[in-house]
Amino acid sequence: MIRVLIADDHAVVRQGLRTYLELQEDVEVAGEAADGEAAVSAVARLAPDVVLLDLEMPGRDGVAALPRLLEAAPGVRVIVLTSFGEDDRLFAALRAGACGFLLKDTEPAELVRAIRAAAAGQSPLSPAVAGRVIEQLARAARPSAVETLTPREREVLRLIARGRSNKRIALELGVAEKTVKTHVGHVLAKLDLSDRTQAALFAVREGLDG
Repeated sequence: MIRVLIADDHAVVRQGLRTYLELQEDVEVAGEAADGEAAVSAVARLAPDVVLLDLEMPGRDGVAALPRLLEAAPGVRVIVLTSFGEDDRLFAALRAGACGFLLKDTEPAELVRAIRAAAAGQSPLSPAVAGRVIEQLARAARPSAVETLTPREREVLRLIARGRSNKRIALELGVAEKTVKTHVGHVLAKLDLSDRTQAALFAVREGLDG
């Protein structure tokens, strides 16, 4: 039997979820909570297997409550169930320890499958949310523009940001001015910049001008 706690500030939502979940042979509604603080207390008292957690609640919202929920019951699995799909709240919830994220327009049968998956140690995500997570992970896996530069090219970029000419850079680095010009060309090409001014602005924005 999978014991579920429903945390949502709307009584009608809680009642609707309870009514449907109690029809399932392997799911038991352990309790309800109308805000983040109540959810933390309920988790500590009831030790549910899965928490359905709304993000938008009065007082301590879902994102703020998440770390305390996991502290109160380290083994609990938290599925965020919300009307909102903004990326910042999505990733904040996942970083805070949510194992899954579903939108409230999810079909009831899909919600039950997600509860079972969470209880089994999986991470259920609605298709739209999963797409954004995959996209974010792909971006994180790609090297940043700065990481494509060699140590010498970064040094040249740093000196460009300080307003140094190619001749001055050559003197400071102890290399030929022709070599500096080559490095500058590589920097502009790798960063997809058109001139030294853009390179200097890029370096300042990335904190490489120090």
